Amino acid sequence: MIRLVVFDIDGTLIRTGGAGVAAFTRTGEEAFGIRNGTGHMKFAGRTDTSLVREFFTGHGIEASPGHFARFFAHYLPVLEDLLGRHEGAVCAGVTAFIDGLRALPVPPRIGLLTGNIRRGAEIKLRHYGLWDAFAMGAFGDDNECRNELAAVALERGRGLLGPALRSEEMLVVGDTPHDVACGRAVGAKVLAVSTGGATHEELAGTQPDWLVTDLTRISATEFAR
Repeated sequence: MIRLVVFDIDGTLIRTGGAGVAAFTRTGEEAFGIRNGTGHMKFAGRTDTSLVREFFTGHGIEASPGHFARFFAHYLPVLEDLLGRHEGAVCAGVTAFIDGLRALPVPPRIGLLTGNIRRGAEIKLRHYGLWDAFAMGAFGDDNECRNELAAVALERGRGLLGPALRSEEMLVVGDTPHDVACGRAVGAKVLAVSTGGATHEELAGTQPDWLVTDLTRISATEFAR
């Protein structure tokens, strides 16, 4: 039985219409004077901290704690502004799937496992009315390495459910091969959805436990067995 379900955000729960990438790009220009500084970067499945480090390295900026703090202090209000200017949406089936999990005879706890820093995750999910659905999370400011975030999520899940929670009782839901690898890093089950950063064929090659085109294609009752 699955006792903890943790969701990626971008491409899994929501699509921001490019607001997240645009906020990174604008922050690079306004806070560090680098125009179009993210065009070469691949964002899907990454942590915010690793993306900022790549941005700094690529443009000869010292990856110091002060520069990280400066970047994110600028990024967060820009993100909030741009979410209202870009046309995004909650991904298909998300609300019904979460409602289905809650309606199970023994409902799992529901959380996040995301590369977004915590405040960025909250800004995005509040914008789409989803933030309050999640009891806990592991975020990009907990660890720069996405695979390490799975261990953070599992430990926080044990804080909610008790130390007996096993890794195979955690389900990771995500839209990229990075999400699949992250779940596998701790022995969790993985549900991959091709609603975001990878094609259905690319995800199939990673051999997740379940693979669907979107969350309308699977019932929460699958995880009550």
